[in-house]
Amino acid sequence: MGVEPSVHDRPGTARVLLSSALWAFLALSSAVLFLGALLLWALTRPFDANGRVLHLYSCFWAQLYFYVNPRWHLRVEGRERLPWRGAAVLVSNHESLGDILVLFGLYRPFKWVSKAENFKLPLIGWNMRLNRYVPLIRGDRASVLRMMAGCERWLSRGVPILMFPEGTRSRDGKVKAFKDGAFTLSVQQRCPIIPVVLTGTALTQPKHALVFQQSVHARVRVLEPINPADFAGDVHALRDHVRNVMVREKARMEAERPAGRDSDLKAAR
Repeated sequence: MGVEPSVHDRPGTARVLLSSALWAFLALSSAVLFLGALLLWALTRPFDANGRVLHLYSCFWAQLYFYVNPRWHLRVEGRERLPWRGAAVLVSNHESLGDILVLFGLYRPFKWVSKAENFKLPLIGWNMRLNRYVPLIRGDRASVLRMMAGCERWLSRGVPILMFPEGTRSRDGKVKAFKDGAFTLSVQQRCPIIPVVLTGTALTQPKHALVFQQSVHARVRVLEPINPADFAGDVHALRDHVRNVMVREKARMEAERPAGRDSDLKAAR
């Protein structure tokens, strides 16, 4: 038998109204911005074969929702460690749907690996198709093989990819076990792994929730690239090392967060 949520667990009226306004703005702005993406795609396709310009436009599209909300704040550290050109596998921890908005704030070229159902979403999913991001059906071996082949093609063209090696969002904010895909690509393509650590993103929109938090202080920290050659082709050793580095850095970042924001994080979960 399920437990009825207490009054204290239910979002307040102000937060529901704010969330409704944000969803409405997202829908209306996406309609306008998708038309801009379509025009930009048509204009840049002849000279921008890898879609870098369209991706940077998509970064602006996603970041717009931070720009217009005075109570959502994002701090990005270490952006200079990301390449403008050249193969690299970016890996990030995954706390909420808000991670997508936040990671677009990196403002560097890369191709997302994302759930195939996201590509079916009106406007936003259509823009993902224009960007030629890489779809994945979780648990489907054939889809995984197609995803790996798609990533290999982008990496061979000097375009970074970004993956969530946990495979799905964390319910409690703790970094889950990593899957092998990103690290296999790094070893096979002889390109660096670049860890990206997020904190505070669970406060944008917790998993399975439609109500946004009123105040968000998200941080992104790009860590030093890790050379797969240092692990002599051992995918599991590389995977475990990267996860340990990210777990330690996430703990360090959370220790730096003001105490008042810890209580907000607990409330969001």
